[in-house]
Amino acid sequence: MEALLVSAGVVAIGEIGDKTQLLSLVLAARFRRPWPIVAGILVATLANHALAGWLGNWVRGVVPADLLRWLLAASFFAVALWALKPDTLDDERAPEAGRWGVFGVTVVAFFLAEMGDKTQIATVMLAAKFDALAAVVVGTTLGMLIANVPVVFAGKLAADRIPFKAIRIVAAAIFAAIGAWVLVAGVPG
Repeated sequence: MEALLVSAGVVAIGEIGDKTQLLSLVLAARFRRPWPIVAGILVATLANHALAGWLGNWVRGVVPADLLRWLLAASFFAVALWALKPDTLDDERAPEAGRWGVFGVTVVAFFLAEMGDKTQIATVMLAAKFDALAAVVVGTTLGMLIANVPVVFAGKLAADRIPFKAIRIVAAAIFAAIGAWVLVAGVPG
């Protein structure tokens, strides 16, 4: 349960102001069909974070615990610094649905946007930290939905009212705290 709750919380806060949240705004404004967008976010995130979780679980099995402890702590500190940097979409143009439909466009766009993103890296690290792959993947996916579903439904109205800078600072503090926690507690098992 700890792995699920920590994973959900870390990703939900880390996702605020992230490029995939901005992508949610673009998709919501462009297509105005929230349910296929939400379903696409769910499918893309499950696939992306399952791969990331598998990688983290594999790392946990091959890297000695003492070394893993230092690597994880350094990674969480690096993500804490990364969380302070505001994200922007690389291409501000709204995607076209074409033959893929809203769901298909969302799945592909979200899966690709998450590649190498801080929430994907966090998923790798959390899966390496916790010996609970399913809980981490479900938790990080839940965190992604917690951050993005309201944006899809509220659209651009919510973007002007969210204090992104303050949330990035809180996210950075949480990632740094987890890094310190890993240094103190080590890696279980």
